[in-house]
Amino acid sequence: MKVTLILVGKTEDKWLQTGLEVYAGRLKHYLPVTVVELPALAGKVKGDTGLQKELEGKAILKALEKSDKIYLLDDKGEQYKSEDLAVFLQKQMNSSVKNLTFVIGGAYGFSPAVYQKANGLISLSKMTFTHQMVRLIFSEQLYRAMTIIRNESYHHA
Repeated sequence: MKVTLILVGKTEDKWLQTGLEVYAGRLKHYLPVTVVELPALAGKVKGDTGLQKELEGKAILKALEKSDKIYLLDDKGEQYKSEDLAVFLQKQMNSSVKNLTFVIGGAYGFSPAVYQKANGLISLSKMTFTHQMVRLIFSEQLYRAMTIIRNESYHHA
């Protein structure tokens, strides 16, 4: 199984970019990982959040492959403990999913077309995080889940 992270907008803060690179690199020890950064469109739509979501949605849909199984990081999604995320990933691997794609949208979320294409929604917390921080937190959780699957010492329950 391959994992793809689709991110809307450039990771702005250097420390977040460094952290994302660290965990994406660690994940590659377990499975192929691709990180795709799509351009942010906030400056091009001048405050029209609906148009921004629509244009970002078109870019997201264009970046997807037909065989992708797609999960959106969304505040309305299902919440997992780290161990449960590991079970979720193991089930995807056991189901012969070719490419598991996680999408972290822009500041205003996703267009209806992207929600329709998604296989599910995942929420990191009831708390709100910036979409920039979600990149780092989620990549660390993917890495943690893989170490749980392999029964490695990174995760201490």
